[in-house]
This record gives sequence, structure tokens and C-alpha cells, in this order.
Amino acid sequence: MAAVAPLRPGWTHRLIASPRFQGWAARFPLTQGLVRRDGEALFDLVAGFCHSQILSALVQFDIPDILMERPAKPAALALRCEVPEARMKVLLQGAASLGLLKRKRDGRFSLTRKGAAMVGVPGLRDMIRHHDVLYRDLADPVAFFRGDVETELAGFWPYVFGGEMGPTEAARYSRLMTESQAMVAEDTLRRVSLRGVKRLCDVGGGAGAFLTAAASANPDMALVLFDLPQVVPQATARFASAGLSARVDIVPGSFRDDSLPDGCDAISLVRVLYDHDDETIADLLSKCRTALPPGGRLIISEPMSGGDVPERAADAYFSLYTMAMRTGRTRSFAEIATLCGTAGFDVARPVRPLRPFVTSVLQASVSS
Repeated sequence: MAAVAPLRPGWTHRLIASPRFQGWAARFPLTQGLVRRDGEALFDLVAGFCHSQILSALVQFDIPDILMERPAKPAALALRCEVPEARMKVLLQGAASLGLLKRKRDGRFSLTRKGAAMVGVPGLRDMIRHHDVLYRDLADPVAFFRGDVETELAGFWPYVFGGEMGPTEAARYSRLMTESQAMVAEDTLRRVSLRGVKRLCDVGGGAGAFLTAAASANPDMALVLFDLPQVVPQATARFASAGLSARVDIVPGSFRDDSLPDGCDAISLVRVLYDHDDETIADLLSKCRTALPPGGRLIISEPMSGGDVPERAADAYFSLYTMAMRTGRTRSFAEIATLCGTAGFDVARPVRPLRPFVTSVLQASVSS
């Protein structure tokens, strides 16, 4: 009996790439649904930039806020937003096709559940508004991935490079961080128990969004905020408004140059590591280890790469964002765990994130 020649590697890919096979598969009843779904998914990738620009226009025109009051017709929205009516119709139709708006029978447009979330999710609209910077950095993707672009986003967060921030930059930094960290704090505290922690230090905590949430969930816990002097006024005002002034010590400083406050039995790093390179992070983790007592806890919360199993939010968004910042990078749980282990921490087993596009959590402790 003659031996059957083994199929060469990649033959399935060559078959699928054949226009003749594609035409057949699109007609064959058992495969036409799969072909259509794959085609639609590919087209969504092709049209993705247009989709994001529709979203950006909606937010910049404040259309979600307008429609929160009542549904409106294109003519009324065009007048209010100073946009030609024909162009407003295109924008609204596009937004409806993306599931952000719903067209009613009388021609008015209203918000869908996803559209209403744009109003209700803290920090989402501020993040969308500043994406024009990232889009300009990605305008030439080939040059971007080759590293030939002097990215504009690198100047958006001067604190990352150890630069000075004026009042305007500090206010912008604090506002965006405060708003976006509301969801981060919620997901972190649902995955981390602070029971038994007497004094928590949040390093790089900005205006204190995470500490405010942690204080609410743990009324007997003392708090320390360690961050740049420029953000102290915003933090002071926030803690005073929340009635936490007596519970919080604000220690101004830079973890690049200064030691961390001692006397705490837990340290949190919320969306800090991915802003910095490995050398800076190794030094920071070493300072955390020095500041904590035996049994002290380290909590790291930020979007994390999927590593061996790529994760869409981190690997197709945050990794590009941090690359455009030109200083940090999005790391996997395993990479962060290795850095923590080198610094002298015992890393706990990973817990499944509630929303990977918001944050993932790593917990570690100092050996007793």
C-alpha cells in the first residue's frame, strides 16, 4: 500500500487565502455563515478608525449629554452643534449602526444602553477627548512600530519622564487620573481584601481617588498618599471634601529620588508600573520592599498583557498607548511577578480580573 504524503504545514492557510475557495465557501450552506462572520470581523478592523472617530465626534459635540435630556431629530442637533444637517445625519446614522444611538420611528435619535454608559462611566469621555493625541501618533503605523516617530503623547504626561508639571498640566493629569481611577478602584477593591491592614500607602496616587474608595470600604484604616508636590492641592481638596483629612497623611515626593514613607503595612501601586521602564520599576519595588515590615503587603493594579494568551484590551490598546508614551510598557502578570520576586516579594496566585479592560490585580507580600 502506497504511503500517503503528509500535508505540508500552512496548507490550510493557503487554501483559505484562495479566492476560488472563498467564493465556494461563501455559497456552500455549511460554511457561508462562518465566511460572513469572518468577513464582518475583518471589515470592522478595516473600518475601526472611522468607528472611533464617530465616537470621538459624539463626545466632542456633547451629543450623549444632550440626548440624556430627551431624544432629538438631526435638524435640532445640527443647529445646536453648528453642523450641516446632512452631515449630522451621517454622524447619527453611523452612531446608530455602532449601537450607541437608536433611531426612533418619528426620526428622532435616542441613547442606547451603551450610549448612556458614555455619560455614566467616570473618565470615559475625558479619555476619548484626549485620544486625538494618540491617533496623531499612530497616523503612520509603520513608522510608529519602527520607532521612527517622535510621539506627541510622550509630552502629554511630563511627570513620567521626571519632568516638571505646571499648574495646568497638574490639573489635567489629576482630573483624568481621578476620573478614570474610579472604575479601577472599584474593580481592585472587589478583588483585594484590605482586612487587617492598619495603614495603607498609595504610591503615585494622584488626587487620591483610590485612597478615598479604600477609606470608604475600610473605615478604621489609616491612609498615606505619596505623590509629586504638584498634585498635593488637588488631593488635599479631595480628602477634605470626603471628610478624610484627619485620616490621611499626604507626603510629597518622587519615588525616583526619594524613599517611600515607612510605618505602613501595605503599599498600593495603581496604574503606576506600566508608565515606567524595567529599571525604574525594579528600583521602585526595592523601595517598597524596604519600606514594608515582614508580612507587609504589596498591591499592584493596572491593565496587564495576556502574555502567552494575548488579551485584547491590554495587547491591542494599552501596549500601543504605553509605547507611544516612550517610557513604559504593558507587562504580563508573569513579568510583573518576576520583578516582584527579584525585589524580595512572595507573589500570590493570580485572581481573574472582573474587567480586563479596566484593570488586573497582583498581590504580593514580604516574607515573615
